[in-house]
Amino acid sequence: MDRKAMVRAYRDTPRPAGVFRVTHAASGRTLLGSSPDAPAMLNRIRAQLRMKGHPKSALQADWEADGVDGFSFEILELLEIPEGNDYNPAEDLAVMEELWLEKLKLPKERRY
Repeated sequence: MDRKAMVRAYRDTPRPAGVFRVTHAASGRTLLGSSPDAPAMLNRIRAQLRMKGHPKSALQADWEADGVDGFSFEILELLEIPEGNDYNPAEDLAVMEELWLEKLKLPKERRY
């Protein structure tokens, strides 16, 4: 397969939209979120933390104190994307995220 075909195949592959969380083991604090590309978002958060540039200062401070070993990064649920190019997952992802907030019963003081 040539390079152009590989790039085209990658672009045409549906991204795994879903809900994710980042948890600090010592405090139990959690960053819960959703994204049209959940694995890419987790990679982005890791990169921001490594580069000391995450916008949530409490999360960054915990990262500085405990490093990568003090955190878990996980995808909680993936969204089934229907066939078709006109689907926008934003609304469904927001609902899924709210459902996970209820399911995890995270008090505000345990959220980033």
